[in-house]
Amino acid sequence: MRAGAGKPQVATAESVAVAVSVALPEALVTALPERGDGEIAATSVDQVVDLAAGCDALLLGPGLLSPDAANELLEALVPRLDCPVVLDALAMSYLTEHPDGVAHLHGRVVLTPNDSELAETLGLDEAEVADRAAECCAELADRSGATVVAGGETTYVAAPRSEVVWRHAGVPGLGVAGSGDVKAGVVAGLLARGVPAEGAAAWGAALHLRAGRAVSEHEAPLGFLARDVLPWIPHLMAQLSSPAH
Repeated sequence: MRAGAGKPQVATAESVAVAVSVALPEALVTALPERGDGEIAATSVDQVVDLAAGCDALLLGPGLLSPDAANELLEALVPRLDCPVVLDALAMSYLTEHPDGVAHLHGRVVLTPNDSELAETLGLDEAEVADRAAECCAELADRSGATVVAGGETTYVAAPRSEVVWRHAGVPGLGVAGSGDVKAGVVAGLLARGVPAEGAAAWGAALHLRAGRAVSEHEAPLGFLARDVLPWIPHLMAQLSSPAH
């Protein structure tokens, strides 16, 4: 919403749906059936597909805790989707098992893995990915046909079949828990506004880093929370959209 998505929906496990609805009164929250371990069950796929049919963008991954459960859910769901998609966190396990699993979306996909998720998806050692982060981002983009936003202290953005890899210097405070979810949400919000995947990824990464820098400079150099970044997003979007910039 801070990045401009107008009508958010959250589809989540039924045991936490009421709590999520109270925490997010702006969103339509849908309770989905659970497996015995509390993960969202693959039997919920028809329900999610129906919800996604009217969406401008869909974010998958935040909150999933089991790679096996995530893969089981996304194996049944992703092939049926026909809208721009962001895959974040454990949703990346789907591409580990299905490297071409988003090809049917024809480039309308952004992947937002951290270093360990990028390494797992490519079948590489995490230290190697850290040493060759730009090349690994480009490799995953070419392999999947999706735009990739990844990195640790430095964020890289790579589009498929492009020789250009964007590089953004990091902000130490953005290593806080939940920061990746914020970044993925900003990218999804831009996709929902109709920005193409490459633009949503590049601007999403830039806005996330600029907002983190603003919090660090104006509020708390260290120790800020991921949600502290969110109020800065619309201000920065307005600032960067002004003729002066």
